[in-house]
Amino acid sequence: MEKKPFVTLEQLKEITKEYPTPFHLYDEKGIRENAERLKEAFAWNKGFKEYFAVKATPNPFILKILKEHGITQLLSSEGGRTSRGSMGLMIKYVDFLNTWNQETTVDFGVVEEFWAEQIREYFRNQPFVLTADTSKTIGANLDELFEQARKRQKQNPGTQYLGTVLQHLVAAKLCLILPEGSFEIHGASVADGPTDRSGDFVINNTVIHCTTMPGALLIEKCSANLRSGYHPVIITIFDRVHTALNLAEDAGLAGRVEVWDIQQFLSANVYEHSLFDEAKRNSTLSDIISRYNNIVVETESDPSLRIEFEAR
Repeated sequence: MEKKPFVTLEQLKEITKEYPTPFHLYDEKGIRENAERLKEAFAWNKGFKEYFAVKATPNPFILKILKEHGITQLLSSEGGRTSRGSMGLMIKYVDFLNTWNQETTVDFGVVEEFWAEQIREYFRNQPFVLTADTSKTIGANLDELFEQARKRQKQNPGTQYLGTVLQHLVAAKLCLILPEGSFEIHGASVADGPTDRSGDFVINNTVIHCTTMPGALLIEKCSANLRSGYHPVIITIFDRVHTALNLAEDAGLAGRVEVWDIQQFLSANVYEHSLFDEAKRNSTLSDIISRYNNIVVETESDPSLRIEFEAR
């Protein structure tokens, strides 16, 4: 049987002028004709009923066409990965969908997107995990934590998970080494201006700025700190240290702004407080994470910023 395209190359070129690729192009006439051929081929069987695998093409327009030709669709069936604990609920849900579809054409794409969003929301609300693997350096363990924040931030455009985790980890460390009330802690989204701060943390005559993306505006703040008699310190991720140093140099501030990477900032503190005793390392790291979680509860509204600590 020879198969011929239902559209010519020239027609496709005209279509792409208005609708950029990629797109799906369906042959409505062919769909209707094939639906009738199928019905005629099985007309001898009075009990014959055709079902359409909606998961293969959950297009409401195609489903509507097929329904007009008497072809109903089985929206779903029990999944092979359904857990035993939820089997009964799944069966009820499948029955509900199929009953609903008998009454009106269900847009399966909308149903699918709804559940996909529920899954995304579930994972968005899961805490980060810091695995304290003593076979690795503290910096390597922290890198894995930051990668989780970076990945979640990429999956949720407009969020600043990495920067928030960085800032509150800095605050947690400072809480360990300084007397209570030595500095103020604010939510990561609180700007410096409205709170009359010179940076994220002001301790005596030192101003600490936390950032994952050093830029010209930050360097201007550091310059203002110097003019006011403060000593500016920038804490950033490892691969942005040289960026911050170069920006400071270009602004004529070389040698006047401290730039630290967060991994070394935290690692040094852990080793110092554990007195360089390997057996006490995880205990100190756990204390920092505990203080971090308290800060998140007090200053943030997003519980997914919490960090679970796992020691190995």
